[in-house]
Amino acid sequence: MENYEIIHPQCIQDGDDTYDLVYDKTAVMTDTRLHYCPGCGHGTAHKIIAEVIEELGITEDVIGVAPVGCSVFAYDYVNIDWQEAAHGRATAAATGIKRCLPHKYVFSYQGDGDLAAIGTGETIHCINRGENIMIVFINNGVYGMTSGQMAPTSLEGMKTTTSPYGRDIKTMGSPIKVSELIAPLPGAFYVTRQAVNHPGAVRKAKKAITNGFKYQKLNKGISFIEIVSNCPSNWKMTPLQSNDYIDTHMLKYYPLGDIKVPSKEDLANLKD
Repeated sequence: MENYEIIHPQCIQDGDDTYDLVYDKTAVMTDTRLHYCPGCGHGTAHKIIAEVIEELGITEDVIGVAPVGCSVFAYDYVNIDWQEAAHGRATAAATGIKRCLPHKYVFSYQGDGDLAAIGTGETIHCINRGENIMIVFINNGVYGMTSGQMAPTSLEGMKTTTSPYGRDIKTMGSPIKVSELIAPLPGAFYVTRQAVNHPGAVRKAKKAITNGFKYQKLNKGISFIEIVSNCPSNWKMTPLQSNDYIDTHMLKYYPLGDIKVPSKEDLANLKD
């Protein structure tokens, strides 16, 4: 096996062919040290969003909206224009921004407690209206920031601070499959569920986000990107255990893949 040396790109001088640059951190990511718990999927989601923005060349034309919750800290790490919204109201704020600035790429970045609980009304009606934005929905099955309460997406039997004996379907209802819930709405143009717990899954999630941004050019409606993620701290697991839990439990209830895709006719006018 060959030995590889990790070198910061700034240390490589112009004309130096000693090293092959195989990876460089996107300039859209700030140098702020990540504060997320070890193993949290938010950092990976931030990275691929930032990479897509740079690769599409839309850094100056994109606006993100982040509400209350762990997702709010996205503005510390992704160096674009951001608007903070009240808890659950990100899609309402994104609607206003897009209508005032229709030439901009607008997206919201939301957790499951935010989008699927307090923000259900805003989410459903925004999608039903077919607002021309992208929604990135991080589903880790729990309220991450506020001590780990049960979320609408918490699995049956999942123990949280408000369901210490596990989620009981009889008294607490079933976990909500948000993507399947909103896909039938006519304003939903593209709906997909991806994950970020393995390299292959990360690549597919990045492709989905790329599509979500590109589809805004068509003005056909919402692109909804659900990302199944982990919360090691509130799941009381190590990072590796939480990654395995996604495979063995989360994805059995929230299977990955496209749920609603545009027709060939819808994409006929899309240019790379």
